[in-house]
Amino acid sequence: MPSQNDIDLQWVVDDAPAVTTAQLADWVAAALAVAATFDEARTSGAVTVRVVDEDESGQLNEGFREKPGPTNVLAFPADSLLLGVGEDVEPELGDLVVCLPVVQREAGEQNKAFEAHFTHMVVHGTLHLAGFDHIEDEDALVMEALEVQALQDLGIANPY
Repeated sequence: MPSQNDIDLQWVVDDAPAVTTAQLADWVAAALAVAATFDEARTSGAVTVRVVDEDESGQLNEGFREKPGPTNVLAFPADSLLLGVGEDVEPELGDLVVCLPVVQREAGEQNKAFEAHFTHMVVHGTLHLAGFDHIEDEDALVMEALEVQALQDLGIANPY
């Protein structure tokens, strides 16, 4: 599981709330702990969490997913084989990009505490890095159950 040293936190927005690298490491670790119940899940490696504005999120969402506008979280799993990473290099799990204004807006619209919703987005994105998705209904049910369990382990109520 990633330790605080395996988490790179990049705040590139103004007026960012106080979320620490240690908190992020706990959230990522909780997601990976529940993911580890599946043999095929990727559960080790460094994670970069970049907290951005709507412009950067929108550009990334359009460029990589061909969807217009910003979104709450984007996950970019690392592929060590594609990158040609050798055995002597620290493995990368991947990068998460969280759009702070979208997460703040969603928290308000959904009557959720900001930190709980932000945590949920990090857990959700981390599960994508671990290899889970929600394209098919069956996969969505599995991923949702993992999210609920990880959040429960962190003391956060079921967001659904």
